Amino acid sequence: MATIADLEHGQKGIIKDFSENSLPIKLMELGCLPGNTVELVQVAPLKDPIYINVNGSHIAIRRSMAKQIELDLLEDPKAI
Repeated sequence: MATIADLEHGQKGIIKDFSENSLPIKLMELGCLPGNTVELVQVAPLKDPIYINVNGSHIAIRRSMAKQIELDLLEDPKAI
């Protein structure tokens, strides 16, 4: 199963589920909910945190948290 931590720069996915029930409420309030699209914007130099775009909100999350958010990857439209 792919997670947010597996995304490449600019790649998108749709949030499918959470591997644990310990996701902070603040992330859910900012749009990290099943069915929403997530895009990887940037990765910090030491690989943590990572910056994502969820429903127009840019959010920085720890890589350990990103590994808990499962995705269905979207095909890259540039590859077609």
